[in-house]
Amino acid sequence: MADTRNTRSLPHEFVEATRDIPFYQEWAAANSFPIITKSELAETFPDSFMTPQVSSALESGAAQYVWSTGTNHARMPLIRPPLFLLKTYYAVWRDHPEIGDTFAAQVPRVSVTTRLATDHVARVNESKGGEPADIARRWLDDRTVYVNQELDPADWSPEAVDRMLAEINAVRAEKGGGRYHLDCSSYHAAYLLRAAGERFPQPVSAIHGYEFTPRNVRRFLAERLGCPVVELFGSTELGYLYYGDTQGRYHSHLVDMEVELQPIPGSRGIHSLVVSSIRNPFMPLLRYNTGDCVHTGDGSADPRQIVRFCGREKELLVTDTAITSQAELDDVIADISPQVFVYQLRVDGTHAELAYTTFEGAALDRASADELATAASELTGTTVVVVHHTHIPIGKSGKYAWLVR
Repeated sequence: MADTRNTRSLPHEFVEATRDIPFYQEWAAANSFPIITKSELAETFPDSFMTPQVSSALESGAAQYVWSTGTNHARMPLIRPPLFLLKTYYAVWRDHPEIGDTFAAQVPRVSVTTRLATDHVARVNESKGGEPADIARRWLDDRTVYVNQELDPADWSPEAVDRMLAEINAVRAEKGGGRYHLDCSSYHAAYLLRAAGERFPQPVSAIHGYEFTPRNVRRFLAERLGCPVVELFGSTELGYLYYGDTQGRYHSHLVDMEVELQPIPGSRGIHSLVVSSIRNPFMPLLRYNTGDCVHTGDGSADPRQIVRFCGREKELLVTDTAITSQAELDDVIADISPQVFVYQLRVDGTHAELAYTTFEGAALDRASADELATAASELTGTTVVVVHHTHIPIGKSGKYAWLVR
């Protein structure tokens, strides 16, 4: 929804970093750059980014081909340095004022996230031998191990839960002197906390940063983990751009980057996030529409005023009377009932079903369900009925879709 015809100049260092890249040459010569999208990048990739420097880096292993992580949106081919995303994660963890001490202390990092991520690590480590399920294959580096091996955390068997808990305990005992840092998808961590109860090993710090985290889920994690819980925002192609603190405020981490916001007409103050980045020397992205949406504290397009990331642009619900982001529906749900865990709005024309589960498994009382249906209908401009479910399936990538239409 961002205006791709809108062009502007960029600072000297951005122009110089792209002057010899075929994709940017014409724009760099004039210092007049339009907003670009994933689909436009993919049309001519990799030839449009193939300079002698990039070609040499690919041959030497200094650069590699990867894919961006697609959830319910298109994936994009990339060229980037090895461990690019991990290094920006470590940079934020190291510099974070509330949890940086655990990085400095070499506390091991245990990742409880999607099976897709675990499978990727096992595939990268194929040369080590053994089976993909072996824990030796699931170490990303000397301080990070991935433990989840199932697609849907709601389907974890008691044996799977026991194995993950045993691995966490072994890692923290052998490498952390009894301590560990929890890296997680918020939903996966919440499911493991529910399944493990008091057996769950308490981390000394925690980061969630794989997807939009509902307020109820974040509250559940903060209450149960008993340590600083912070959020990271970023992507495979850009690295991490913002980090949260324990008060829920966001702070920028825009090394070699510039951010701008494009208002989405007709919305309630939603803006598209557009990023210019030369952090990745092999594939700079200038005026790149990330596909993510934000709200600002004052409703302006000032990136310094960003107060939350409210979902994906392609997942906005557009009706005759409203444009609704996931965060706006999430506000309604969290304000009415802290018991709602996973939810999904299933839209069919002018009617929708809001399917939900709860942390305890029981349905909401009738008054709360009716209040939620009314509030969701008014918000979205769709007639919403609220239906309790005991299970909402996860997507094939290991992330949840809040909207199905």
